[in-house]
Amino acid sequence: MIAFIIILTLFAVSCSSTHSHNSEALTPLYTPKYATSFSLDTDSLSRDILTITNPYQSDKPFEQRVYLLRDSQSAPKGAMSLRVPAERICCMSSSHIAMLDAVGESQSIVGVSGVKFVTNPAVRSNAVEIGYDSALDFERIKAVGTDVILLYGLYGEDVATTTKLTQLGIPYIYIGDYIEPSPLAKAEWVVALATICGKQSEGIDYFTALEERYNALKAQAANYTLRPRVMLNTPYNDTWFMPPVENYTVQLITDAGAEYIYPQNNSSESLPISLEQALLLASTADVWINIGQIATLAQLKRENPKFATVPAVVNGRVYNNTKRTTPNGGSDFWESGSVNADIVLHDMIKLLHHNAPTDSLYYYKKIE
Repeated sequence: MIAFIIILTLFAVSCSSTHSHNSEALTPLYTPKYATSFSLDTDSLSRDILTITNPYQSDKPFEQRVYLLRDSQSAPKGAMSLRVPAERICCMSSSHIAMLDAVGESQSIVGVSGVKFVTNPAVRSNAVEIGYDSALDFERIKAVGTDVILLYGLYGEDVATTTKLTQLGIPYIYIGDYIEPSPLAKAEWVVALATICGKQSEGIDYFTALEERYNALKAQAANYTLRPRVMLNTPYNDTWFMPPVENYTVQLITDAGAEYIYPQNNSSESLPISLEQALLLASTADVWINIGQIATLAQLKRENPKFATVPAVVNGRVYNNTKRTTPNGGSDFWESGSVNADIVLHDMIKLLHHNAPTDSLYYYKKIE
């Protein structure tokens, strides 16, 4: 399931290294306001170009340039290209499903990695399973006649996979929404995916309305006098991983008018801290969120009896983002939540400032 929540993409020649480009000046087609890993431009021949940069966690620079061709247009020799609008798409991440659905293109999704975890009922019923990570079912991907497969990478390009896709003539694009440090940056990728489907204007309209709603809620939260302190996560093998300040969830906490308990992490990745240090931090937190697979306070206390004395547990202020899940464990928080940042922020404001019960929340639930 974790592998399903994250994914890869693009086409033609292998993109295992940074591509060299000519010096031709490009005209911006869409300049992201928040997203950091994609851009859309037009060249002198009116060819739209989607450029993906560093779409995963790696110190090695990566760039993928894709020509989005219409009608009789052709790409430069050796360049990656995709004929648009793409009508048959395979997705390796649930967030990509939500982005396509947001612009009315869920019917274009013909293949999914981890289809049984998908919360969108139409996609779950109509798309085929295409496998996971390095165990993709290439024959099935080819058989469904996909125009493009949207990939996800954790720490770098899967060269074996992209080489095989290139050999089969299957376009692929790496989508880096999951590495974006803020909810609006993540959601802005809807514009890139909409453009692939020939619906850029719909993608821009969707994001613009979302941005307005999100920022209105953020401005509202800024007026709160009290700023609750928030603890995150639970231990894994006696180690507690705390995300950096520039992180999706931490940004939500800040935008909701609260304080992250571990602002010392100014790195680019989650840092491990000891259980003792985490318990010390938790002892000063007002609210505890995102506690993994734990479903009740009793279960949380069984994990470690010391949790019973944490103020958030004593005061019943523990919440998890698991209200909307499938019987197989699929999470709609990581699916539709990616394009419903305003709803996620609304949940966060209510649980942080109003101790909201589960029935008043959309993605979160109060742990009791």
